[in-house]
Amino acid sequence: MDFLRPVSWEEALAAKAEHPTAVPIAGGTDVMVEINFDHRRPEYLLDLNRIGELSAWETGQDTVRLGASVPYSAIMENLRAELPGLALASHTVASPQIRNRGGVGGNLGTASPAGDAHPALLAAGAEVEAASVRGTRMIPIDDFYTGVKRNALAEDELIRAVHIRKADGPQQYSKVGTRNAMVIAVCAFGLALHPRTRTVRTGIGSAAPTPVRATAAEEFLAAALEEGGFWDNGKIITPSVARQFAQLAAGACNPIDDVRGTAAYRRHAVGVMARRTLTWTWEQYRSTGRTLEGAA
Repeated sequence: MDFLRPVSWEEALAAKAEHPTAVPIAGGTDVMVEINFDHRRPEYLLDLNRIGELSAWETGQDTVRLGASVPYSAIMENLRAELPGLALASHTVASPQIRNRGGVGGNLGTASPAGDAHPALLAAGAEVEAASVRGTRMIPIDDFYTGVKRNALAEDELIRAVHIRKADGPQQYSKVGTRNAMVIAVCAFGLALHPRTRTVRTGIGSAAPTPVRATAAEEFLAAALEEGGFWDNGKIITPSVARQFAQLAAGACNPIDDVRGTAAYRRHAVGVMARRTLTWTWEQYRSTGRTLEGAA
């Protein structure tokens, strides 16, 4: 196994173009586990740790440009207001040591359906900035996941950053695991309210071959909120609306039975998480969201 260590982004892209099978490594929290258990034996490892720009972020007027290697701990500490859903998801990642090393770029590159960042990125409507020696392109998060641990990157592309719209309303994240820490998700659910456009977005993890959105649940809830005047009157959402939203969210799942949980349990748990996160986000909107929307 050869170890490639570029010192600049341009060198990294050139190395990836020359060795398309090279596996990028930054935090190494996924790659090294696979190598240690002999699940993967790549011919080349492409070390990105000396490329400082990948560990930086920029906060613009409407979006945050998050470098691929920004660690979860930095998101939790610095971007809680701008990216509350992703900050909550970051809290659930493994241990403090791993949160100090791992980043969203690695989650996206691995594209595991159980990756903790995926539901929050889907709910926020992120875009992945992919680059190669041929140029740069933006991949909408809805188009990024193409199969089990497969993504839309070309062989010569690397993830440079993730562009995430700053929250214009409450966001929540919930995860079920077999213990309280150092756990792969049995299933996870992210929810974001977007009052400016009066829309809702969701994200589901570890309950389908890829991370997915519950689009039917989103459309139902957005219509129910609009028809009931909830965005304006701030009333408590009726139990029937919450129940239907939960049922539609569970229906978006296509889970499997494995050692962490059954398909039936995953589907049920997603419904429970959908109802609970809706309750939490709407309570937050009722207390602060309408004021923020009016000031926007």
